[in-house]
Amino acid sequence: MKTVTGTVASIPPVKRERPQRFFLAVHLIFILLCVIVTVPFVIILAASFSEETSLYRDGYWLWPHQFSLDAYEVAFANSRQLIQSYTVTIATTVIGTALGLWLMTTLGYVLSRTDYRYRNSLSFYVFFTMLFRGGLVPTYILVAKWLGMQNTIYALFVPALVNAFYVLIMKGFLRSIPNALYESAKLDGASELRIFLRIVIPLSTPAIATVGLLTGLQFWNDWFSSILYTDDSNLLTLQAMLYRMLSNMQFLSVIQPAGLDSSMLPQASFRMAICVLAVGPLLFVFPFFQRFFTRGLTVGSIKG
Repeated sequence: MKTVTGTVASIPPVKRERPQRFFLAVHLIFILLCVIVTVPFVIILAASFSEETSLYRDGYWLWPHQFSLDAYEVAFANSRQLIQSYTVTIATTVIGTALGLWLMTTLGYVLSRTDYRYRNSLSFYVFFTMLFRGGLVPTYILVAKWLGMQNTIYALFVPALVNAFYVLIMKGFLRSIPNALYESAKLDGASELRIFLRIVIPLSTPAIATVGLLTGLQFWNDWFSSILYTDDSNLLTLQAMLYRMLSNMQFLSVIQPAGLDSSMLPQASFRMAICVLAVGPLLFVFPFFQRFFTRGLTVGSIKG
């Protein structure tokens, strides 16, 4: 025992300097990437609080040379419309994301089941819609005339409830679930709905979170549907309202009415304020889905 103990004690310790240096280099690289990604938004935020003349004279910096709230005063000039647009955008985003997730998850689940007879034909039908679309005019006629959704809130989220690409992501992820789970659940007397609610949904949380985040971003950033299908100002989404405000400001700067100096309009700073108002709320939502985002996309792409 003494000889063995002496032999073990004489073994030199393993050097770990090289792995520590490697991990330190990796951390420094990612810190640099985070700074590169964060700096543009900080510049946008600083420009939104800057005087219009200082932006033309001094350019864009990480801090405002001359602090001003003119851009936000213009944006909040009609606070009632801004609150209404935020309400419409939040409602369409929440309702559209929830309904879209249910439809795309159920469709992806059906396509992933190997015991479904028509899965190949249905998969081809879903994939075919990614290659060819109906066009703007037929889509408008379908939504506005045949379905009667013009000037209704349904036109803002119903036409975009199902995305073929997201369905294929869900299909690829759900195919990684073993069929033995379905068979054992059926032997225990579980129905298809119970299998879907108790087994499929808990196991597909990363894919659902990924598709939900992408769908939510799609509804939040949508402005074309509000302009195309609605004429009522109470149905303007946030993006559509800010787009109209920016277009009107650019129009006034071009025609230059009597008594109006184009330099009085905070065009550059107003653009930056629009970015802050439109993107700001998403910065508080994304961290909650970040841990699911990469895993859901990776597994869906590999197993698809």
